[in-house]
Amino acid sequence: QVQLVESGGGLVQTGGSLRLSCAASGQTFSSYVMGYFRQAPGKEREFVAAVTRRNYSTYYANSVKGRFTISRDNARNTVYLQMNNLKPDDTAVYYCAARSSPLYHTLANEYDYWGQGTQVTVSS
Repeated sequence: QVQLVESGGGLVQTGGSLRLSCAASGQTFSSYVMGYFRQAPGKEREFVAAVTRRNYSTYYANSVKGRFTISRDNARNTVYLQMNNLKPDDTAVYYCAARSSPLYHTLANEYDYWGQGTQVTVSS
């Protein structure tokens, strides 16, 4: 079992930045691929970014590539999502997720554990 607790959401203007954090407890954090997803009202949950377990390879949705950066600190059991140049379309609840497979995936149902979500609102 892994418990995930997120923080760092909030309200920001277009072009602003936010940094999300997701702290993990329970089983060995370094055993999991970590991902971020988001869900806007009336829409399905969508993949944002992922980082692999040990070589720290990163993957991004096209919509956030070049603006968002995912990273992890295995010593602190924490994954981060740095979001720059935010746009109103980035408004959503953001979730971190953990996957026990060594490979990343873009489908939400491939992830085993989820955080509670944190609201990000970008005003125009």
